[in-house]
Amino acid sequence: MSLTDPVADMLTRIRNACSAGHRRVDMPVSKLKTEVARLLRDNHYIADYKILDDGAHGVLRLYLKYHNELPVIRELRRISTPGLRRYVKCRELPRVKNGLGMAIVSTPKGLMTDREARSANLGGELLAVVW
Repeated sequence: MSLTDPVADMLTRIRNACSAGHRRVDMPVSKLKTEVARLLRDNHYIADYKILDDGAHGVLRLYLKYHNELPVIRELRRISTPGLRRYVKCRELPRVKNGLGMAIVSTPKGLMTDREARSANLGGELLAVVW
C-alpha cells in the first residue's frame, strides 16, 4: 500500500482513534511523523509516543490524551497537501483559535509550531493546525 500523503494518513488515524475513544494509535514510522508526534507531545496534545520495532519498517505508537473523558485534540486539519502546497511567510503565520491552538510549520530549520517559527522569524510550509 503506497500512501501519497503520509501526514494526512497520520492525522486521520489520530482523529479516528480520538472519536472512537482509543487510548493509543499505531502507524508506519517516518522521520516527519516522529517530528509531528514530538510537537504534539511537547505542546500537551498527546501523552507520549514510542517507536516500536516490528521487524519490518517500524511502528510509531501515539498515546492519546483525554480530559474529562473527552479527547484533548478537538480538531486536527491538514492545510498543505501534495496537490496544493501552502507556503506562508513569517508575518502570514495563522493564529489558531487566537493562540489556544497551534499550527505545525515545516521551516528550513525543521518542524516547529507557529509560535516558535514566529519568534525565529521563519516562514515555511503550513502542514496542519491543531486545537
